[in-house]
Amino acid sequence: MSRFFSSKYKELVPYTPGEQPKDTEYIKLNTNELPYPPSQKAIKAAAEAAKRLNLYPDPECYELTSLLANKIGVEREEVLLTNGSDEILNFAFMAFCDEEHPAAFADITYGFYSVFAQINRVPYEIIPLNDDFTIDINSYKGINKTIFIANPNAPTGIALSVDEIEEILKENPNNIVVIDEAYVDFGNESCVPLIHKYDNLLVTQTFSKSRAMAGARLGFGVGSKELIRDLNTIKYSTNPYNINRMTMAAGIGMLEDEEYTINNCKEIIKNREYTKRTLKALGFEQTHSSTNFVFAKHKDISGEKLYLELKNRGILVRHFASDKICEYNRITIGTREQMEALISAIEEILKENKYEEQ
Repeated sequence: MSRFFSSKYKELVPYTPGEQPKDTEYIKLNTNELPYPPSQKAIKAAAEAAKRLNLYPDPECYELTSLLANKIGVEREEVLLTNGSDEILNFAFMAFCDEEHPAAFADITYGFYSVFAQINRVPYEIIPLNDDFTIDINSYKGINKTIFIANPNAPTGIALSVDEIEEILKENPNNIVVIDEAYVDFGNESCVPLIHKYDNLLVTQTFSKSRAMAGARLGFGVGSKELIRDLNTIKYSTNPYNINRMTMAAGIGMLEDEEYTINNCKEIIKNREYTKRTLKALGFEQTHSSTNFVFAKHKDISGEKLYLELKNRGILVRHFASDKICEYNRITIGTREQMEALISAIEEILKENKYEEQ
């Protein structure tokens, strides 16, 4: 770092995104992107919006917010659109966390939570998962902290039920509970309807996964009107034009072509179940996934070695160095052809590994 870098950030450890290699063509199963492009409606809308890039976008995102609110069954004033769901999560750390309201989140979860806490200089508690990687909801009851839960969790893929989330909400009436639903469209029930029952609930979602817009950066938060006003105070104090014209238009196009999204999700779920069955037959141990990825390990080969061998064969998966999960790899679900290529490569690697050990 330079001699000018603020000392308040000297201990900051930035988030590490998944690999985005430029040296060769890979089958990318490492960043949980959808393998399908946005709908034609979204692409055409974004292209049309590009003609007006000389003008600032609507800071209220009025049309997109109205359309989204209607789709998810809330009022427009209960929704805030942001530059990816990372931005709404950062806003939540800024708005609802401080010395008197520390943050709390799992030890194995989305890696950005600890970064947001550190960069906003928020004290935080890390709550261990159970040995089977499930969340112990009792560990979150009455803790007097701002709670962040990825549901389904990442990288484990395991989800809590809405009833379990509600138990946490009931036991923390004076603290905000943030439920990060980035993967909710792949087989889990959303907590959005609970915002009308609990004024301490903020639900975040993204267009990056099920709506094929990871490259456009569009996310949103849903909560009571008072919570959204708080978050808007942060937004208008940092970046009022946070959604560009093309992203806004593409978001509208995707919402107007909901059947396309639904069909894509169905296809991913079908490919996920195929991958889980096939990996199980090959001897892999897996968590129960409600997402567009699987989290798996094999007793005969280390997680790191499998990751490297796959990379050598042009297939990227996500490997984590943390002791608790270093034997696992997180594998994004792609097209059927991509998953068949993955399975074929794994079969080859396992055979070679067995031969080496003889």
